Order: sequence, then C-alpha cells, then structure tokens
Amino acid sequence: MLSRVFDLVFVRYVAASAFALAVDMGAFLALLAVGLDAAVAAATGYALGIAAHWIVSSRVVFAAGVARRGPQRHRQKAMFAGSALAGLALTTAIVGAGTGLGLDPRLAKLAAIAASFTLTWLLRERVVFRPTAAT
Repeated sequence: MLSRVFDLVFVRYVAASAFALAVDMGAFLALLAVGLDAAVAAATGYALGIAAHWIVSSRVVFAAGVARRGPQRHRQKAMFAGSALAGLALTTAIVGAGTGLGLDPRLAKLAAIAASFTLTWLLRERVVFRPTAAT
C-alpha cells in the first residue's frame, strides 16, 4: 500500500514538473518574442516555473504535507525555493563540468535535468513536504 501511495505521489510530481517546465519555457519564449533580454527572460521564466511548481506541488502532489498558514508556511515556501536553487546549482555544475570535458552541452544538459529532477524530488519529498515539518 505504501509503495502505491509513493508511486501516485511520484507520478503527480512528474506531471507537476512537466507543467512547471512548460510554464518556464512558455514564458521564456514569449518574453524573447517581445524583445526582452535573454538572461532576463530566462530568469523570469525560471521564477514563474518555480511558482507554478509550488502551486501544483502544495495543492496536488504533497497536499498532506503543506504547513498551515503563517511562519511555518513561509518557511516551507523558502525551503521549496531553496530546493529549486539547489537544482539550478547542480544543473550549472554538471553542464559546466560536462562542457569543460568536451561533451556536447545538450548531452550535459540532459544529464543535468535527470540529476536536478532527482535532487529536487528527494529534497521536496523528504524535507520540504515531510508531514512532521508541515505542522
């Protein structure tokens, strides 16, 4: 039974991640289309993707582990953002190291996506939305 619940949570997390990536990329491409600087467009898209992921994760994926309103919820949101930044740092390190070793940046990015996804899943499932942390 526990593995079935885990599987359902994980499947919902994969879907939430895909949705957040769509928000990120959609915003990035739209902002580029209106002439915004690429770095600003990327940062804005990334931030909107994090916000979208929080909304879906806190309401659909990990609803049982969401803290009540107030300081605990603010702390949880900060930890969620911190997990996103940890994923970003890992992605940057992997792509930087991979290209430094002569790998095609696209291959390095694919490896980074898998590693970052795994890291953020573990942080969110075991730390950010841990039911005992939500009270």
